[in-house]
Amino acid sequence: ACERLVQAGHIPANPLTTECVAISVGIVDGRPVLDLPYPEDSTADVDFNVIMAGNGQLIEVQGTAEGNTFSRAELDALLDLAEVGVATIAEAQRAVLADAPAPRTPGR
Repeated sequence: ACERLVQAGHIPANPLTTECVAISVGIVDGRPVLDLPYPEDSTADVDFNVIMAGNGQLIEVQGTAEGNTFSRAELDALLDLAEVGVATIAEAQRAVLADAPAPRTPGR
C-alpha cells in the first residue's frame, strides 16, 4: 500500500523502514515458552509481551510475575527467546511482501 502511494506521488517515500513484531513469552512450569497460547498464558508464572523492530531494537517490553518471581537471568532468557521469535516472524513478513502481487491498475 505504501509503495502504491509513493508511485502515485501521494507521499515522497515509504515511511516504513523496518518491520514491527509483537510476541509473547513466559515461564510455564519452570521453562521458558515462546508465543504462549491462551491455556499456557493463563497458567504462566511469568508473562511478557515483547515488541521489537525487525532490526532487533526493542520497542516495548511489558511483563508480570503472575505466580512466582523471576530472576534477571530468566528475564534475559525470555528476551533472547522473544528475539528468535521476532526474527522468524520478520523474515516471514519480508517473504510475503517480496511475493506481493503487482499493484492494481486504478479503476479495475
